[in-house]
Amino acid sequence: MLAGGTTPEAVYTRLGKATTDWLCWQIYFGDERCLPAGHPERNSAMANRCWLQHVPLPSANIHPIPAEQGATAAAAAYTQVVRAARPFDLVLLGMGEDGHTASLFPGQAHAVDELVHAVHAAPKPPADRVSLGVTALNDATGVLVMLSGVGKHDAVRRWRHDEDLPITHIHGRTGADVYLDKAAETGAPA
Repeated sequence: MLAGGTTPEAVYTRLGKATTDWLCWQIYFGDERCLPAGHPERNSAMANRCWLQHVPLPSANIHPIPAEQGATAAAAAYTQVVRAARPFDLVLLGMGEDGHTASLFPGQAHAVDELVHAVHAAPKPPADRVSLGVTALNDATGVLVMLSGVGKHDAVRRWRHDEDLPITHIHGRTGADVYLDKAAETGAPA
């Protein structure tokens, strides 16, 4: 399960040079912006540009969120995909400067039983998005949270002080591994 953002982008670029049995990989997305298919600001377009188009991964093994259909229709369609794919081997997440993860934003409520949410009022543009819910993100053998940059420091501090951020509810089946750089940890430039 892939994340968007600049930190995962660096990881995807490295994966684009990796050698592995790509036929065994299935790729899903944790969230997507409701923009036209292939739009450069979509998470799926970034992953394709940095990684997926550079490896012999069959297109049938890549499962993008059909966000071009609009948030409600795309969430309904992707719910079926997620339901069939669970449990995930690995969920990769980041966290925004405002404390959001995937497209789950602080202060917004989502039904616990929804595997995939239609998001209509994201505080970051575009307002319409699709996001996996906490239940789906937790149905994973591994969860890896990657944070980098001084801009993430305040959100990391808030998380460490148990503020009710969406990331505090994500733990996978056996906990989460968190990787953060010195700038995100201390607030001092690297």
